[in-house]
Amino acid sequence: MADEPGKSSFFNSLSARLLVLAIGFVMLAEFLIYAPSVARYRKDYLEERVAEAHLATLALEALAEKRVGPELRGKLLSYARAHTIVLRLPESSVFALGQEKPPLVEATFDLRVPGFFGWISQALDALMRGGNRVLRIIGPSPNDPSVLVEVTIDEAPMLEEMFSFSRRIMGLSIVISVITASLLFVCLQWLMVGPMGRITESMTSFRADPERENPVPLDLDREDEIGRAGRELSAMQNDLRQALKQKERLAALGSAMAKINHDLRNSLATAVLVADRLSTSQDPDVKRYAPRLYAAIDRAVQLCAETLNFVSDAKPPLNKSRFGLARLADEVGAGISADEMGLDAIHWENGLDPQLQVEADRGMMHRALVNAGRNAFQAGAGRVRLSSVSEEGRLCIDMADNGPGLSPMAMENLFQPFTGSTRKGGTGLGLVIVRDVMRAHGGDIKLIETGEAGTVFRLELPEGMG
Repeated sequence: MADEPGKSSFFNSLSARLLVLAIGFVMLAEFLIYAPSVARYRKDYLEERVAEAHLATLALEALAEKRVGPELRGKLLSYARAHTIVLRLPESSVFALGQEKPPLVEATFDLRVPGFFGWISQALDALMRGGNRVLRIIGPSPNDPSVLVEVTIDEAPMLEEMFSFSRRIMGLSIVISVITASLLFVCLQWLMVGPMGRITESMTSFRADPERENPVPLDLDREDEIGRAGRELSAMQNDLRQALKQKERLAALGSAMAKINHDLRNSLATAVLVADRLSTSQDPDVKRYAPRLYAAIDRAVQLCAETLNFVSDAKPPLNKSRFGLARLADEVGAGISADEMGLDAIHWENGLDPQLQVEADRGMMHRALVNAGRNAFQAGAGRVRLSSVSEEGRLCIDMADNGPGLSPMAMENLFQPFTGSTRKGGTGLGLVIVRDVMRAHGGDIKLIETGEAGTVFRLELPEGMG
């Protein structure tokens, strides 16, 4: 049994996925911000070391002619957090302050060299490398840009501050991502996930009981995609519900019609016997009206047969044989009379090739042509012409009449039983029966054109039957 959408766990729901994606996207955005931020933090740290180194040497200006003692030198270097300090003055003079045995420099960075991505790469490399290196930093003094400062420092204190900065950024990123994701989750739950859940619940409820009115409220007043989807779903459910009710009524009607037709045909059989007795009468009025009586009884019998054939669910297998289609059309034309159609005269023109052979169920094809022809004459046509054409390997029989054309109501209900008739009292089963016969052979019937000059229907047989 399929899982019900409304019963899925939260972790498998759309809401959970949206929450995880929102947190992930915010964290990605924070990382994209973090990389240049930590690079800028490292650059500022190095510039501060250069500025402190310059300030440390300013205290020695008054002692320029005196020798710097070890104690003072150690304090100045300690305050500057440096191993050595070298100043290059504008007059190309050099002033140096450093330990007696400075450590070996392992890397050199020049703050004068610009490069956004270079600073990011150096910062990330330092964080991943870890440990402690002795760095030589070269850059202009912030206090006097004309003075170039070279200072050697340990990398470990800088890394410690960078890691501390990273932890603060990470904590802030997590808080921002959770707050953002929560707000986004609430908005999406309100705008999208909740309404979609109600739509899903409505579909599930409709599947369980299509004929029951939908108790799930939908957001039909919204003008966005969710509102349109809800309105379309509601309209579809109403249409299907009405169609199911109509099918149910038609099924009940079919069952009743089958019983009524059985009794009616027995009554008509009695009427035929009475009509046979009347045919022997010498009364002129009886002789004049007897053919009309026969035609009326025949139409009633035909109506009963068409109704029974339509409401029957049985689909007998095709009894195929090879026969001449033109000869079959002649038999159909001979069997349709003007009196039966209630017309003064009818013209059945058989333009089919006399050599044309088809392999089909002869009885069912006879039935299809009879219904199509009678449908044309009953619609007001006085002439029907048959012709054969070949279209994409399919054998097509065109039936053209000179009737008044189909009305808009007939066009709208074409091939619909009990609604597609063009005459008062008609059942609309003629074309439905023709379509069923043609589809049973793998073909179909199509309306080619209709208008004041007449109507053309095309009966198609699949390739290989001709």
